[in-house]
Amino acid sequence: MKLLLDLLPVIFFFGTYKIAGFYPDESFALAARWLGDDIPKDQAPILIATFIAIVATALQIGIVWLKHRKVDRMLWVSLIVIATLGGATLAFHDATFIKWKPTAFYWLFGLVLLVSGTLFQRNLIKRMLEAQIRLPEPIWSRLNLAWALFFVLLGVLNLYVAYHFSEDAWVNFKLFGCTALILVFSLAQGLYLSKHVIDDDTGGGEPIPPDNAEATPMNPPRP
Repeated sequence: MKLLLDLLPVIFFFGTYKIAGFYPDESFALAARWLGDDIPKDQAPILIATFIAIVATALQIGIVWLKHRKVDRMLWVSLIVIATLGGATLAFHDATFIKWKPTAFYWLFGLVLLVSGTLFQRNLIKRMLEAQIRLPEPIWSRLNLAWALFFVLLGVLNLYVAYHFSEDAWVNFKLFGCTALILVFSLAQGLYLSKHVIDDDTGGGEPIPPDNAEATPMNPPRP
């Protein structure tokens, strides 16, 4: 259920884009009524999907607040990013802005990890996971750096797909590709950590597998 909620905006974006693509005339009529009839007809699906993604992100925050009476800071950042770049896509009828949204979010997240770890000596990955596992300090530092670099590279990959493949291929990558890469990296992290986790019973002499080998920092940002 939580994974579904995390993916809510991207699932709505994907589903809306695909449905709108199946009904081009109706999609154009709907988009033209909202945005003016000067929009390119083939841009109607991405424009409608962008609007729905903005609404879905706001809905996601509303659901989280109703359930927990608090909202994670990264969700607010996600709303700001998609409202800004998605709003620019709607205002200028240009899908380039929304294609930059995953990259902007991933790079921002990676930058926060790097800056907090190097300049302020605050390892955010350690703060998120230390209640579940114990690791030597150098491993926490490597882990923080690894996630930061992963998000930087994932942002680059998003731009590569956006500029070198069709719009439809990018939409598919946004949901399936990015999610799969985050999952694979999380599994690789679990395998790596299993060799370094400190066992409380042995005082750190023997490594044991972590209770949550697939733990990811702060439920990594969704595309």
